[in-house]
Amino acid sequence: MNMAAAIEARSDVKGWCPGVLRPMQSGDGLIVRVRPRVGAFSLDEARALADLAGRLGNGHIDLTRRANLQIRGVEADALCELQAALGQLGLVDRDAETEAVRNVMVAPLAAAGSDVRRIAMAVEALLASDRRLLDLPTKFGLSIDEGGPVSIASERADICLRAVGDEFAVGLDGREGMRWLGTCAPDAALNVVSTAMHAFLDCAPHRRLRDLPGADLARVQAAVSPLLSKLPSFETIGGRVLGLVQNAVGIAAPFGRLEATQLCRLADLATMADARELHLSPWRTIYVTVRDAAAGRALLDGAEAIGLIVRDDDPVLRIEACPGAPDCTSSSVDARGDARRLAGLASAKGFTGSLHVSGCAKGCARSAPSDLVLVGDGGRYHLIRHATTRGPAERSVDADDLASVFPENAYG
Repeated sequence: MNMAAAIEARSDVKGWCPGVLRPMQSGDGLIVRVRPRVGAFSLDEARALADLAGRLGNGHIDLTRRANLQIRGVEADALCELQAALGQLGLVDRDAETEAVRNVMVAPLAAAGSDVRRIAMAVEALLASDRRLLDLPTKFGLSIDEGGPVSIASERADICLRAVGDEFAVGLDGREGMRWLGTCAPDAALNVVSTAMHAFLDCAPHRRLRDLPGADLARVQAAVSPLLSKLPSFETIGGRVLGLVQNAVGIAAPFGRLEATQLCRLADLATMADARELHLSPWRTIYVTVRDAAAGRALLDGAEAIGLIVRDDDPVLRIEACPGAPDCTSSSVDARGDARRLAGLASAKGFTGSLHVSGCAKGCARSAPSDLVLVGDGGRYHLIRHATTRGPAERSVDADDLASVFPENAYG
């Protein structure tokens, strides 16, 4: 099947993710998702991606919750040139099936040469070489974490490795969340991951580990547990931190959207801070390891000047929003434009809860519940409280009446 046919055949399929070799049609053109190798792009790669997004796309770049990057607005006749350029950068897998299963999130502060990065490289190589693993669902994912202030261990993944001392704790996701089973040495981690993935496939077809019936999940755990040692106590707290953090800085994009010019400028600012890479994270935040605190502060000042977010108290960070119309054909509302207005209104009203603005009921930007949810439908919004986009609607709201969604006495 040629590429145009592949696009047409999958453009209306739900529950899959685009790639370089299998892009997704959207309202503003094709979406091409680029997966970084072991969680980071070199600064030269970042500049090249910015150039490609500006020349062959519409200049819009999205950061995803799976720590990937999406180039938007690509026309079909520019796709081959884009794929060839990404191939020269080493960012294209050998086929669409291999690309679809390379879903590996990596600790955003992990240093080159660390056990975390070494294991991530081995896992990516395994996914490319073991052809049976191509049967993994495209939503099946792994995370490899080192702990610390920006730990990703609390982010849902089917299989999680988390550094604990000189070993790695191993967790498997279930219906009630991550279950930590034990630890293994770094050199044994690849075998543990392979065993877990093959045991999951023995129980297929299911989309995620959390979808397995209890008996099947127990079989996967039974396959992995003999490979593990006793589990010590440890914490999985962490999450997004902006500003200076350890020897790095955290910089967020509003609603996960970067412009090509911003990405290019960010790479230039990172160069001045003696950085080598941009590390992606599941919070649509980029982390950059810098020379020292003074270099970090200069980088943060430069990032803020080009419209990026560098403070944890920025009200935009409390809102999740999908692209909305006209970027997405499923949406009839300007979700991100309205979300920006809501950020100001929430601050003025003293509202401190979480908000989710979705162009439609699919809720692509956030699957977890929020205190306030607005779901686009026919140019208006359904107002939902303390639920997901699938929750019961309280009433409908016009886009010019967003202030009315906040109670008189704001709550958290």
